[in-house]
Amino acid sequence: MKRIGVLLGIAEKDPEGQTRLTAFRQGLKDQGWIEGRNIAIEYRFAGEPDQIPAHVTELVAMAPDAILANTTPVVTALQQATQTIPIVFAQVVDPLGRGFVTSLARPGANITGFLNFEFSMAGKWLQTLKQVAPRIAHVAAIFNPQTAPFGDQFVRQIEAAAPGFGVETTTISITEEADFERGISAFAAKTDGALIALPDVFNTNHRALLVSLAARYRLPAIYPFRYFAESGGLISDGIDSSDLFARAAGYIDRILKGAKPADLPVQGPIKFELVVNLKTAKALGLELPMQLMARADEIIE
Repeated sequence: MKRIGVLLGIAEKDPEGQTRLTAFRQGLKDQGWIEGRNIAIEYRFAGEPDQIPAHVTELVAMAPDAILANTTPVVTALQQATQTIPIVFAQVVDPLGRGFVTSLARPGANITGFLNFEFSMAGKWLQTLKQVAPRIAHVAAIFNPQTAPFGDQFVRQIEAAAPGFGVETTTISITEEADFERGISAFAAKTDGALIALPDVFNTNHRALLVSLAARYRLPAIYPFRYFAESGGLISDGIDSSDLFARAAGYIDRILKGAKPADLPVQGPIKFELVVNLKTAKALGLELPMQLMARADEIIE
């Protein structure tokens, strides 16, 4: 029986984690791997960054045949812990810039996987936000620089696009839960403000708070994943997370059959989805343009 480890950067009780695992297990099943029959899976969850080191130590000590890793902080810790166990990541930003791989085409070591966003996506978020709320004049990008060390590169893309949309930009830097309230309340003093929540596991793990603060201060906000809109966020424009985990299962299958991560190219997302929360739009007094509604993959009423 083959053994694989799984380390997700979100809490075990988070429904999104179970959605990802369902897609991953189905992907394995499609390749003939049945949990409990010919494969054993060790699951670990890190809802807070300080939980990652212990889980990494445990998984590496088990010497599994491969590890599925989710989020940049998780992959960073695993890379420091092992250079031999094959690692397949899902939902990581800028693996080349973070040093996880030496080339997207030929990763070169024991790590490969599936990235979620290119930095140019930030300009599209600003464009979509301006469509949703044409009056906005100030936009803040919110992220935790510790869990999203690539955040500044998204910010630079937003700053480059901002003059064309007639908006001023700033950042809300958060390192602990209380920073959400402090940062958003201070930003809300500006008139016609809006938020861009960057792809950051800290935002994901505190999305209920982030969404509720955006509603309280009446700030239109755009998010990178569907589950933010499902939690009451105004709009999400991003990738299909489940698809990345299903595809990651395909790489795990190939590794279990003898392939080396160094020879498996890093792949980008191929499925994107735009989700609009109409109830939140009405609460903010926004009338969404028909053009936007027409291209939405889902409208939550």
